[in-house]
Amino acid sequence: MLASLKEVIQISKSNGRAVGAFNTPNLECLNAVIGAAEELSVPVIISHAQLHEDVSPLDNIGEIMVMKAAKAKVPVCVHLDHGEDIEYCKRAIEIGFTSVMIDKSACSFEENAAATREMTDCAHAKGVDVEAELGRLPNREGGSSGNAADLYTDPNLVNEFIDRSRCDALAIAFGTAHGIYKVKPVLNLDIIDAVRAKTDIPLVMHGGSGISHDVYRDVIRRGINKINYYTYMSYAGYAAAKAHAEANGAGFFHDMALAAQNAMKENALITLKVFSGME
Repeated sequence: MLASLKEVIQISKSNGRAVGAFNTPNLECLNAVIGAAEELSVPVIISHAQLHEDVSPLDNIGEIMVMKAAKAKVPVCVHLDHGEDIEYCKRAIEIGFTSVMIDKSACSFEENAAATREMTDCAHAKGVDVEAELGRLPNREGGSSGNAADLYTDPNLVNEFIDRSRCDALAIAFGTAHGIYKVKPVLNLDIIDAVRAKTDIPLVMHGGSGISHDVYRDVIRRGINKINYYTYMSYAGYAAAKAHAEANGAGFFHDMALAAQNAMKENALITLKVFSGME
């Protein structure tokens, strides 16, 4: 069933859990994630990232995401991840997305807060929730390098940002990164504690792939309510498709795609079990 960002977070939060948010740029990803969530009877978020526009245009995949969410047996939020401009976010809202992220974290504090406020004014009028980011993750989809501490969220700016932007959820930076880690991440989990002490707004962890299960449990205990996850699920699908092709030499693409879908579902099952406190 189609649900809002607030709804799926509240369901998970009430049980001491975090909701998983998975990028789903194709049908195999969609089937894998929703299938895993239905098997475990947990809410889930399916996301389309603007950086995947060349891979899977919003106008192609968006309506399918909304349809699949509406038919699901569990609450499913359809979310735009890392919307880089307001017009793109508006397109997602018109398609039926129930949540959008406007990502102006690379801008100044003033520009970030102002752009987010413009987005929330528009989205809230349509009944759509808005996620923003304060602080910045390094190397989007490219792993971690450099001094991540320079990009950490400043807890002292959180309340002012929320007041000015009126966002519904806040992604914070404490050392994780998008993509495959090139070096071991330097995490400062105390930032979660410091931010949570200042606000009860839902907090989001980006760069969720590649983190140990113990760290997942710890960040949830400290107050993270939504965890973004994609890279390692996608890699599992790629590995399964590659193995299938190598084992069979010649065959049908649909068999290879199904192998990838099944592998991604297994990866999503393991991940959702951890997020939901099942293991």
